[in-house]
Amino acid sequence: MESDDGEVVSNKQVIFKDYVLGVLKESDMYIATSTIKLKVPEDCTNGVLVKNLYLSCDPYMRNRMSNFQGSYFSPLKPGSPISGRGVAKVLDSRHPDYKKGDFIWGITGWEEYSLITATETLFKIHDKDVPLSYYTGILGMPGMTAYAGFYEICSPKKGEFVFISAASGAVGQLVGQFAKLLGCYVVRSAGSKDKNKFGFDDAFNYKEELDLDAALKRYFPDGIDIYFENVGGKMLDAVLLNMRVRGRMSVCGMVSQYNLEQPEGVHNLMHLVQKRIHMEGFLVYYFYHLFPKYLDMVLPYIKQGKIVYVEDIAEGLENAPAALTGLFAGRNVGKQVVAVSRE
Repeated sequence: MESDDGEVVSNKQVIFKDYVLGVLKESDMYIATSTIKLKVPEDCTNGVLVKNLYLSCDPYMRNRMSNFQGSYFSPLKPGSPISGRGVAKVLDSRHPDYKKGDFIWGITGWEEYSLITATETLFKIHDKDVPLSYYTGILGMPGMTAYAGFYEICSPKKGEFVFISAASGAVGQLVGQFAKLLGCYVVRSAGSKDKNKFGFDDAFNYKEELDLDAALKRYFPDGIDIYFENVGGKMLDAVLLNMRVRGRMSVCGMVSQYNLEQPEGVHNLMHLVQKRIHMEGFLVYYFYHLFPKYLDMVLPYIKQGKIVYVEDIAEGLENAPAALTGLFAGRNVGKQVVAVSRE
């Protein structure tokens, strides 16, 4: 076991105020300061004490802010620090797989220091030749999500027509680049004009399109083979009208619905039958066994400059609430990260 001297330090935290109905606001979170002893308690078998470096802002976190039971993720606890994925440095450990000085990514607290007891959610970082913040995105959960949702669910082939919604975020920007590397025709939609930094064939700002069906017919006159679904609602309805026979739809999320008290309905589902479309939702956790295979593929792409990876980094825990709420207004350009410490 590696150990510090047990120094007690102040610990700035982002606290979740209470369950949210409707649009998530910065005021649903607040900053507080507590204290923490930089040593794993003796009765905390396998615990790890970490200094948090980078925190990941992810759309799924909004679902955890509703008092909804039966989800794949438990709700956050009002009055407690927000938890989510992050990158951290181990300061003390009672776990045989982690020692002082190791870097990890996984579930941690939105705070300066965290005592992690659910260590089954952690991954040790071995390759440090890339920015550590990448493990909140391209080398972490979002990257694995893009890989599983595109390759495992959609079985893509060279020359196919691929559409990605919310394609400037952590997952969408990667799916589009994977598709381009495979030789597909790729169009993406996003919430502003300046978000086509990823070498796609074309792009449009969904906020400027009064008729999404007409927009898709403009960019896909021959239809869509693969749709990577991040948005839901009206976009999903329009895509259904433009899918090709035996098209595939990988359902990663539906960010347009997360802030709605009453979700929108979908009207064009009969196209699934008429065009024999395969539509499948997925959770990345069931694909983590492929993580080593994914790293073998993506790390060379990063180091050779074949993948452009864009981050939108907010500095400091005090800016974390604005960074998270900005996801749902389309304010981020690239993967939204909060830098807690750049050690």
